[in-house]
Amino acid sequence: MESKPDSTSRFSNRAQSYAAFRPGYPPEAIDAVLAGLGDPSALTIADVGAGTGISSRLFAERGAKVSAIEPNLRMRSKAEPDPNVEWRDGTAQHTGLPDASVDLVVACQAFHWFATIEVMHEFARVARRRAAILQYERDERDAFTKAYGEVVRAYATDDTEALRRRALAAFARFPAQRISRTEAFSLQEMDREALLGRAASSSYLPASGAPAEALRRDLNELFDRYASDGRVALHMVTYALIADLER
Repeated sequence: MESKPDSTSRFSNRAQSYAAFRPGYPPEAIDAVLAGLGDPSALTIADVGAGTGISSRLFAERGAKVSAIEPNLRMRSKAEPDPNVEWRDGTAQHTGLPDASVDLVVACQAFHWFATIEVMHEFARVARRRAAILQYERDERDAFTKAYGEVVRAYATDDTEALRRRALAAFARFPAQRISRTEAFSLQEMDREALLGRAASSSYLPASGAPAEALRRDLNELFDRYASDGRVALHMVTYALIADLER
């Protein structure tokens, strides 16, 4: 398995599926990231690795001004316009933002692609008050969710899921800061098309050829086994890790 493919380009052929079928984040997770910072409409936020803008829009809906930083042009092109979101071509290592220019830096379902001390120092450089990550994982105590996870693990082409686990541990060691952690639970309800699209949005699952056909066959069988009224539900837990910066 490939240990860590180039994260800036690997979603280029997944952007449409990512925008259409990836879940958002539960309100409680957004609440946790913003807690104690005051009126959201007075906040400036850098959303690093913003993808197609799923998280950026959620912060913008609270009234914050968001700089969405994403190096992949195809991902940026699938973002829905929002008057409170300004898109920037940049990376986690080089955001292009001035020192102490935003109240909060957040990375949502992206930190595992750049979980280094260098990046954490960049976050601390540009944020005045807080750095945070949101990361959702499957809650496999649920039978369908566990079965979906088994399919994912059977077809995974690299170690992305291990990268995500290590990313949580890495952020918990954010340099010289006080770290807090909360969890928020949610469901992603899907019809057959959405289930197939959800898998298609994952960069570590096969996208073409015989492996992709076999994956789709197994997902269709999974849907047939678990669907109720034409829908299945992934049980998700979103981790919010927050570093309050001391200056």
